[in-house]
Amino acid sequence: MREVSVAVVQMSPKLGETDENLIKMSDMISKVATAQRVDLIVFPELITSGYELGLRFTEKAQRVPGPTVNLMAQRASEYGVYIAFGMVTKEKVESVLYNSAVLVGPEGDVVDVYNKIHLRGEERMAFRDGYQMPVIETEIGSIGLMVGYDLAFPEVARALTLDGAEILCVLANWEASDVDAWKTFMRARAYENAVFMAGSNRVGEDVTMSFGGDSMIVGPRGDIYATMAGDTNPDTGAPNEGFVVARIDVDEIRRSREEWQLIQNRQPTVYKSIVRRY
Repeated sequence: MREVSVAVVQMSPKLGETDENLIKMSDMISKVATAQRVDLIVFPELITSGYELGLRFTEKAQRVPGPTVNLMAQRASEYGVYIAFGMVTKEKVESVLYNSAVLVGPEGDVVDVYNKIHLRGEERMAFRDGYQMPVIETEIGSIGLMVGYDLAFPEVARALTLDGAEILCVLANWEASDVDAWKTFMRARAYENAVFMAGSNRVGEDVTMSFGGDSMIVGPRGDIYATMAGDTNPDTGAPNEGFVVARIDVDEIRRSREEWQLIQNRQPTVYKSIVRRY
């Protein structure tokens, strides 16, 4: 058995208030890591800034490493965990911004950065699309990173799976009106690839958008190991902030694939049209 404890955090960032959000994230990390032993903590997309910032993303963008990443790396080192979180990053050219997922490790180091590939709506005006999908080898398993809308494209999870990923972390700002799609995609990607999915979806509101939560951890047979679904405010029905933790056995991936053969029985030579532009 290769047992790993994974936590997904459901949080509402304050729009444009990076310092306040980092304090809140630090508090969440402390709560998660002191309640039980965890190996990996996943936060939502753009959790350090909020989503509807428009031109203000330029003000909030940071390089990697930089102040935000250094602080999160320090927290990871303090508690001996991996932490995946979303933020807006920039290159040496100040005008080039990315909607990024950053993974920091228990040694206090930056393990890797993934830049969101599938941008939609106003994101296209703020960010440049990414073009690489790293699979990160760690002692707790091989980790792939996805951001928000990437989840809707089965090619992303499949490509990461074929490159060896065992745990796919999904950092999201999925709207409340589409939360059924979020839940369906999370289970489908886990099942069709026989991998673990750790999905952290934010809650709260920005300027015009309301976010749906339902953060969850899903196993390689599509079974839900832990979920924030149903954890709502009794007065408003809105999803609450919080976290859930699941103890997973990464070797379950091998057992599932041996039984269902969903990866082994592929016929890639007849799938050429899958990479054709529409």
